[in-house]
Amino acid sequence: MAEHHHHHHEPTGASLADAARVTLEARNEQWTPMRAAIFDALAAEEKPASAYDIADNVSKARGKRVAPNSVYRILDLFVANNIAMRVESANAYIANAHPGCHHDCIFLVCRSCKEATHVDDDKVTRDVRLVAEHEGFLPERPVIEILGTCAKCAA
Repeated sequence: MAEHHHHHHEPTGASLADAARVTLEARNEQWTPMRAAIFDALAAEEKPASAYDIADNVSKARGKRVAPNSVYRILDLFVANNIAMRVESANAYIANAHPGCHHDCIFLVCRSCKEATHVDDDKVTRDVRLVAEHEGFLPERPVIEILGTCAKCAA
């Protein structure tokens, strides 16, 4: 059975955006209106969203085109500052529901519905880091994604 050492109160809506803003500002980054709009669009998604999806949604909301490469830069900033996470296999992003907490993540990615479930298991991710270090590799951010079928789609 997996060991789950992280128990979080997961904010949503305005409180999630506030947590993201506080986290970003604590790292001496500005919380601009564009960054807020991109975070809000990302947080509103139920599934991992691509930069193009987010650019389209923000463009519609603002009534003017937002370039996907601008969205990519902001998403990269969000990932670097732990307020968003990248689902590598989908080339997509999800808002981090607990931006103040630093740990490695595991994603369970459903091939059918494209939903990605975020799981915390410090023992597994610590073991992955130790294997890398044993091989003389300095891990930065382990990416653990398990592709398969979620319970809803399997039913």
